[in-house]
Amino acid sequence: MSTDHALGSPSWFELATTDQAAAKRFYEATFGWRAKDNPMPDGSVYTIFELDGREVAACYTMMPEQAQAMRPTWGVYFRVADADKVAAVVRAGGGQVITEPFEVMEHLRMAVCADPEGAMFSLHQARAHHGVAAIRENNAVNWVELATRDLDRTDAFYRSLFGWQTEDFPGGPSRYRLYGDVEAKWGGLLQMTPEWGDMPSHWSIYVQVEDVDATIARATAAGGSVCVPPFDIPKVGRIARVDDPAGAGFYLIAPNPN
Repeated sequence: MSTDHALGSPSWFELATTDQAAAKRFYEATFGWRAKDNPMPDGSVYTIFELDGREVAACYTMMPEQAQAMRPTWGVYFRVADADKVAAVVRAGGGQVITEPFEVMEHLRMAVCADPEGAMFSLHQARAHHGVAAIRENNAVNWVELATRDLDRTDAFYRSLFGWQTEDFPGGPSRYRLYGDVEAKWGGLLQMTPEWGDMPSHWSIYVQVEDVDATIARATAAGGSVCVPPFDIPKVGRIARVDDPAGAGFYLIAPNPN
């Protein structure tokens, strides 16, 4: 059963990796996901991860030129009604359309874009495939966050692109803004500070877990490493950042709104 993702919301999460076999072992051991391989027309294999039989994420092996240009990473797709129209808005707003809109068999129409600060994301115009069927529950993506060099500029860009409603969140260590629609918040925009060094703007996923420390123990035993040790944010929860065996990073969160 497909989740009916709201327009403008994160709807699909895809790992680009240099070691697909290691990724399957790692995420199965860390989150209890089950990997299902799907042969593609070009001879590659597209792996869909399932949580209790529901699609939760995917991964694929990067092309050699892709692997030279970027490190393994988790990519985010946002649901749109018309990928071509939204791609035009990306350009008009100072972003870049890296891959023009195209059809992925009968599944979806998509495009790969970058915002004005260079953070990459994808557009998801649903055909037969409507996105992940497990979200905002334990061992599924709970939150999607943009770390950006220019919070106000990117806020305006994505609001024009997706019609987001945004509001400031005062509880973080630096400027932070929530985004979503009238019914829900889907993620946040984080102002990067000098402590981030020369790291470029980027999107990240948060996977909800029951116990951050226990999940870290499973992740490190499976070949991952801790990038940001666990820390607590009042009225948010316990958070950590982990890198998988190929170096793709993601956050863990055990929500605690009290």
